[in-house]
Amino acid sequence: MKLLLRENLENLGKKGDIVNVAPGYGRNYLIPKKLAIRVTPSNMKMIEIEQKALKKGLEKEMESYNEIRERLNNTSLVFQRKTSEKETIYGSVSVNDIKESLDKMGLDFEKKRILLDEPIKKIGTSKVPIKIFHEYQGEVTVEVKKEEEKETKEEKEAGKEGEKMEKEAPSEKKIESEQKKESKKKTTKQKDKENKKEE
Repeated sequence: MKLLLRENLENLGKKGDIVNVAPGYGRNYLIPKKLAIRVTPSNMKMIEIEQKALKKGLEKEMESYNEIRERLNNTSLVFQRKTSEKETIYGSVSVNDIKESLDKMGLDFEKKRILLDEPIKKIGTSKVPIKIFHEYQGEVTVEVKKEEEKETKEEKEAGKEGEKMEKEAPSEKKIESEQKKESKKKTTKQKDKENKKEE
């Protein structure tokens, strides 16, 4: 069965394409859903007019696909993960992680369009292809960094205690100057006593 596609269909063709499909698929799905029109010798004139209009609409869509591709190509996603001594990461960066990050940026893609063969399990940078439509693909840069060690509560408390003790504890210089003052006082007192004895 020959049909003119009114919508872009992933595994069939683009809007305005004339395609051959199984009669059951055309009659039971594509035509009732208004995704396609049957092409017959009697409606060829009308099909040509519709095809031109559909192709114009497709050109505009292609422009937007190019914009999306540009945006993806300029997108960098950064993930922080804990690592072992051998720099392998605990856990991984998966399709779900990438999808969530893209969603936050307003780039909404189905998971199946994120062409990551297997989860990323190493520190470093990689390119992940994203399928936009048919041959239209973009690539996002995915960077996996080592997670900075966070101080535990105990370590923070110990650090604060240390600072407090340092502030409270008199410094060595302070002690020295205090000792000098004391010894001066003693020597002046001794001299006074000696002077009194002489008198």
